[in-house]
Amino acid sequence: MFTRLSGEGSRIFPEEVFKKFYPRLCDFACYILKDQDAAEDVVQDAFIVFLEQKDSVSTNPNALKSFLYSSVKHACLNRLRHHKVVDSYHKNHPLDVLDDPKILDGIIHAEIMAEIYNAINELPEDCALVLRYGYLEGMKNRKIAELLNVSIDSVKYQKQKALSLLKVILGDTAYLVFLSILLGK
Repeated sequence: MFTRLSGEGSRIFPEEVFKKFYPRLCDFACYILKDQDAAEDVVQDAFIVFLEQKDSVSTNPNALKSFLYSSVKHACLNRLRHHKVVDSYHKNHPLDVLDDPKILDGIIHAEIMAEIYNAINELPEDCALVLRYGYLEGMKNRKIAELLNVSIDSVKYQKQKALSLLKVILGDTAYLVFLSILLGK
C-alpha cells in the first residue's frame, strides 16, 4: 500500500499516496466546485499541506484518507466562500476597468511618470541628483547645497540645466505634463 514498516515504525510514501488519491480527490473537489482546474489547484494545495504535515499524520490508511478528504473539503469550502465574497463585492461595487476614469488616469499617470524617470536617468548625474532632491523629494536649495557640499548658486544652475535638458529629452507636451505634476505637488 502507501505505508511500509521501517526501523522506527510505519512510514508514509508520498508518491504512492499521490498516485492513489490524486484522481479521486480531484473528482471529489470538482463535484463540489464544478470547475476542473480549480479542483486540481485545491487538491495540489491539499497535498502540499499533507507533505508539510506528513510526520504528524497517522499512517493508518483510513486516517490518512480521512485527512486528505477533509483537507480537500475545507479548501473547497474556503474557495467557495471566497468567491461568494468576491461576487458580492462586484455586485455592490461594479467596476469596468476600461470605463472607470480613475483607473485610466492611474494608468496614464504611471506611464507618464515612467517616461519622466527615464528622461531623468538620461541627465548628467549632478543634474539628475539636484532635480530629484529639489523637485521630486521637495528639498530646499539650501539643504541640497549642504547635502552635496556645493553652493546654492550651483544648485540653482543644476536645476535650470536639468529642466532645460528635460525639455529637450521629453519634448514640449511631456515637459508641460512634467511641470504640471511638479506644480500639483
